[in-house]
Amino acid sequence: MPFIKFENTNRRYENRITVTKNYNFGFPSKFFDDSHLELYKYVVLYFNPETLEVGFQFSNSEDEKHKFKLFGAGTNGKGYGGNIVATSFFKNYNIDPKLVHGRYTPEKTVIEGIGELFVIKLIIKKAADVTVSGEVQQPT
Repeated sequence: MPFIKFENTNRRYENRITVTKNYNFGFPSKFFDDSHLELYKYVVLYFNPETLEVGFQFSNSEDEKHKFKLFGAGTNGKGYGGNIVATSFFKNYNIDPKLVHGRYTPEKTVIEGIGELFVIKLIIKKAADVTVSGEVQQPT
């Protein structure tokens, strides 16, 4: 068998959803590919303030008024995942993304009256645990 050039550099092979410090939700390559997100244009967010769970519903509905545009190289076939800019979501619920940033493994579930969602549970890091560099210090 001949050698095959590896051309998938800079891809994230994680089946997770990321929360960035810049008010974004990210969908790394593996999650994007495994969930076939290239088929969708929008994301509708749901939130449970009691459990701090965020639900993601992927959609193509032009009629949905409260949707976020799905951006990224994955949306144009390049295979590098995608993201949504969700500033209004974070600010509406007074969630500081610097205190919840990180990687979350989603659970796929069906919610009656809503449909299929990918759900993550936000974990709030203590402000005192965040250093100037933004890295979270784990207790020793």
